[in-house]
Amino acid sequence: MQEKFKKLPLRSGVGIVVLNKENKVFLAKRIDNPKNFWQMPQGGIDKGEDNLKAALRELEEETSIKSVKLIKEIDGFTTYYLPENLLGIIWKGKYKGQRQKWFIVKFIGNDEEINIKTKYPEFLDWKWEELSKITDTVVDFKLHVYQEIQKEVEKVIN
Repeated sequence: MQEKFKKLPLRSGVGIVVLNKENKVFLAKRIDNPKNFWQMPQGGIDKGEDNLKAALRELEEETSIKSVKLIKEIDGFTTYYLPENLLGIIWKGKYKGQRQKWFIVKFIGNDEEINIKTKYPEFLDWKWEELSKITDTVVDFKLHVYQEIQKEVEKVIN
């Protein structure tokens, strides 16, 4: 990591694993990355905001999903660092990566509730995917996070 970026802080964030009735995972394809990368909903925490409230807000903002039931707050935090080519670009250059609190929720609505064409859309497309495949199409700098989350979800659904 370049010296000028080492002093940057980590952004506080949340991630949400949304499971449907078949325990498939909600994944979406980002607008700002034209390659075939898919991710789970995630985002920043507003000042003074509770982690779970932030997760539910981000989920609704990105996907319109409201009909969920909390299954588990995953212990601890995961951290990822931006690759060199994104440092100074993502998040207006204020952060070098993100420290995330993750939650697992069960989607109790129906697919018609899901709408990624939101006020400030982040995604081009979405799908339900097998848990075993969530690491197949994630960006490389988040792979270790998705591997950790995958193990945590396995404990809950098996």
